[in-house]
Amino acid sequence: MSRSVLPLLVSVSPALFLLLPRGSVTQQELWEDYKYGRRGAEPLQPNCSWRCMLFTLQWPGGFCQSLYKETQCMIPENISSWTIHGLWPLHAQSCCTCWPIFHSDLQEVEEELTEFWPSLLKTKSCFRFWKEEWLKHGSCAACVEGFNSPLKYFQICLKLRHQFDLYRMLAAAGITPSCDRLYKVAELQQVLLPQVGDRSEIQCIRDQQDRQVLFQVKVQLTRNLTVGCGHHGDGGPGPGPGPSPGHPCPPDAPLYYFPINHQEPWRPCG
Repeated sequence: MSRSVLPLLVSVSPALFLLLPRGSVTQQELWEDYKYGRRGAEPLQPNCSWRCMLFTLQWPGGFCQSLYKETQCMIPENISSWTIHGLWPLHAQSCCTCWPIFHSDLQEVEEELTEFWPSLLKTKSCFRFWKEEWLKHGSCAACVEGFNSPLKYFQICLKLRHQFDLYRMLAAAGITPSCDRLYKVAELQQVLLPQVGDRSEIQCIRDQQDRQVLFQVKVQLTRNLTVGCGHHGDGGPGPGPGPSPGHPCPPDAPLYYFPINHQEPWRPCG
């Protein structure tokens, strides 16, 4: 990181110094402010009272059904499995958009992120998606040692994606994408809950024909990434992941696990 970012800081340091509090501020201090996510010469006061996280995976074949304008959906040709939506500390209060992220920060993992954490919107580049997730959620987690840089945060997310390979888990039980076959959420729970824990949530979305369509799986984790978390209300309300168009799949209604259609993703079955 230092090779790519430090020259940039040096080149714009006169402007940055004007924004810092008056006093003696060295170039080394300015670099440390960036490295440790501090605002000017004032260190951020970490508030790591949160205990729980949500790791959310989305099924591209159902994602388009969650959009107000389905035609904004785009599924790259290399995507054939569940993708990451985000890793969100719950009730965190130490978020700070003053910790920037640069494209060069993710060079080491960019190829893997493009495969497992792509943007599925025509209007949003992959890096913009990653940047938003870091500023809104990753920076909240940065008070924990293992998450305290953009690269570390995204590396952990990728490891979790490999751990929770939902496509493989479901396919091993004969649950595969189909335009015709219907499933009950209990069938998915029987397969997934031993792996993702009974505090996870399997979400559906209603499509334009009022059908229940498989959409997301939210896995609840502790701060040390063990499955399940029994804490409630840690640290106050916090920013949270925001509202979701998904809802828990109804226990009695059949649901569709639509296949991926790369050409017309908003019409998974033509």
